[in-house]
Amino acid sequence: MQKTILITGAGTGIGRDSAVALARRGHSVIATTHTEQQALDLRAYGHAQGVALETFKLDITLPEDRALAEPLVLDVLINNAGIGESGSLAEVDMERVRHNFEVNVFGTLALTQLVLKGMLARQQGTVLLVSSIAGRVPMPFLMPYSMTKFALSAAGAGLRAELDLLKQNVHVALIEPGAFHTGFNQQMSARKFDWMGADSYFAAHADALRAKEAREFKLVEARSTDAIVRKIVQASEARRPRLRYVAPWIQGFVVRLARILGV
Repeated sequence: MQKTILITGAGTGIGRDSAVALARRGHSVIATTHTEQQALDLRAYGHAQGVALETFKLDITLPEDRALAEPLVLDVLINNAGIGESGSLAEVDMERVRHNFEVNVFGTLALTQLVLKGMLARQQGTVLLVSSIAGRVPMPFLMPYSMTKFALSAAGAGLRAELDLLKQNVHVALIEPGAFHTGFNQQMSARKFDWMGADSYFAAHADALRAKEAREFKLVEARSTDAIVRKIVQASEARRPRLRYVAPWIQGFVVRLARILGV
């Protein structure tokens, strides 16, 4: 069955690849981006890939942008928009932490509430929250981002249980990507070195930390987004999606094992 699907943060990476994959399967995809230029670029990219994408700017932190989604009749909302801040919680500027929560948690929840009004009125719909494996285990020096994903994973599980009580055929599921080579991880990791100066508690460790993170990303990142895109498609098309969709599977397995062992 063809569905009308809105996906946020579709300008690059997983969001863009998911928008194209869903459109190729015959769905009507509304792919939104953070800026007007990204929307124009995405429309052109979709055309080059042989699919038609409806695109427009939707900054989820702006009420006037979120309001653009209110009149839409949506079968699926994919909350993919997000940013990443890094740095030690001992010294990171609190405004950076607040902004990370404004985008990843508060903006996401505000858009979800708005879209849910229509879904509950029609008694049909699916909301997908794109969290992260970083929302399952603490990530030292990436915690400003990781905390937002812990919050989002908790929100998804709780909201799912709440909506189940209404029996309105409106479902919530979590998408929890591991590390994929989209450039997001490198950009997030680099942000802390923009402000970590000689007076940082960790100044003496900065070079070693930069090298360690680069090695780890190179080792664990999946080179293609195909695995997580398949999960997003599966969850979008499911009659009743399950709670969690994780990819790559090996990273999800390692996370579950770490939690069991209390690492």
